[in-house]
Amino acid sequence: MVARAPLISVLVVAYNSGTYLPRCLAALEAQTFRDFEVLVLDNGSPDGKGIAFDGLGVPARLVRSPENVGFAAGNNLLARQAEGTWLALLNPDAFAETDWLQAFADAVTRYDGIAVFGSTQLLDSDPGLLDGAGDHYSPLGLAWRGDRLKPASLIDEDAEVMGPCAAAAFYRRDAFARVGGFAESYFCYYEDVELGLRLRLAGERCIQLAGARVRHVASAITGQNSEFSRYHITRNRIWTFLRTMPAPVFHLILPLFLAQLGLIILLGPVRGDSAVRGRAIYDAFAAFPAVMRQRATIQASRRAGIIAFLAALSWNPAKLFGSKGDRRPIRHENRAGPIPPTGVEHATD
Repeated sequence: MVARAPLISVLVVAYNSGTYLPRCLAALEAQTFRDFEVLVLDNGSPDGKGIAFDGLGVPARLVRSPENVGFAAGNNLLARQAEGTWLALLNPDAFAETDWLQAFADAVTRYDGIAVFGSTQLLDSDPGLLDGAGDHYSPLGLAWRGDRLKPASLIDEDAEVMGPCAAAAFYRRDAFARVGGFAESYFCYYEDVELGLRLRLAGERCIQLAGARVRHVASAITGQNSEFSRYHITRNRIWTFLRTMPAPVFHLILPLFLAQLGLIILLGPVRGDSAVRGRAIYDAFAAFPAVMRQRATIQASRRAGIIAFLAALSWNPAKLFGSKGDRRPIRHENRAGPIPPTGVEHATD
């Protein structure tokens, strides 16, 4: 007999995850929904030899990389080996509530045709506060997690958002593959925002699930506001705008986007990060020819109308500067149809 593939493949990319990963796996073992498998990538971790699946009562596989290939490439690697219809991405410092997968499975039947879902993220240190409720994106090229550090009681119903935070996100595997997965050149940071925008360009939508909840430490591995994070956020923010913003809006907003980069440079001495921000901006534009070729491929495969794509963005500056949520009522409409292959594989960006 041929074993039936699970509904969900949970992907965990682990790098020096220490005590977080065992707790993450224990939370998966406690799930009330059981039709899933777990794939863990030891992403070149010095502490990776201690990874074990003791007591995990669902199929599990450990994949090892001799070096740290990053969050983006690591998830792509696991996605290629996954057997589930759905990919559930989960950070090793994110701890799912017992009904996390059940809440998602219920949503799949409730929202027929939706290929992307986000989870409600609570601060692990204070679960009464949100770590975020979906990713939002300003046309100025800035992204944020909605309502971070706001009361968790704000999230009482499902809503539509631009895209999910990949610390705890669900993608239908075929949709993920057809747009090429994550951009591997990003390594980490903004890779989920950029993927969310590409899926939007491909005609997909994202539902943020109120009842699918995880507790998240956030930046436990890379460090909150570290030099590493500031470099990758700054560089990848530029690439995201260049790759995904469709013309003619791209040309209209470009001067404002460049002015924003100029402000970053001017504020560098005040914030003490001139060197790292300058290096990130330099590296971003050093790759300009390659990024613009990628842009051409992405935009040529666009299926969403310009107005529909722009409607998913956050145009209110008050929401951007206040890191406020921009959740919208869920629309019921016909889908644009299957996502065509784009040919953007990103492994050699």
